[in-house]
Amino acid sequence: MKLLHVDGSILGDHSVSRTVSAAIVAHLKAAAPDLAVTYRDLAAEPIPHLSGAYLAGHQPNATNTSDIQNDVALGRTVLDEFLDADIVVIGAPLYNFTVSSQLKAWIDRILVAGKTFKYTESGSVGLVSEKRVIVAVARGGFYGAGTPAAASEHAETYLRTILTFIGITNPEVIVAEGIAIGPEFREKALAGALAAVSSLPAV
Repeated sequence: MKLLHVDGSILGDHSVSRTVSAAIVAHLKAAAPDLAVTYRDLAAEPIPHLSGAYLAGHQPNATNTSDIQNDVALGRTVLDEFLDADIVVIGAPLYNFTVSSQLKAWIDRILVAGKTFKYTESGSVGLVSEKRVIVAVARGGFYGAGTPAAASEHAETYLRTILTFIGITNPEVIVAEGIAIGPEFREKALAGALAAVSSLPAV
């Protein structure tokens, strides 16, 4: 069984989403020692944002520069990593009300028509419904349901939307929020998230 671990935070060891996503992987690995883990750190090795040249580079008989050839190859690798994984763990911080641009660039490489979804006369159809996805969300303030800022949260809601679009309708989401309010809030949020990790079903 294969697991893909993706981190979108730029904060390194100071990142709550990285701490929680790493705990998720460790929890699953403890239950299944033979679990094969692929790790993609989107801050250490950023994926370029989409470009017209990149999209054109996928066309039949495209004449690509070496840079575009490398970008196309990277896109295929990123997509294959996602398609090959049985479990995907995503560390997703909330930056300026949405996901990090690094994580968005990765998402743009896995939402590919004919691979993870298709269009039909009756609407789009997701093609990866059998995949298990666990998301670790970290938020500086409080954006949960019923809070005054709930309508401004576009990280968890966005990820749920794109995952549903490709067929994953039941992602498991662990949230740590209020972490920027003060040390005691951060500690409490992290402790709560790690407790939730320990309750996740095994592989």
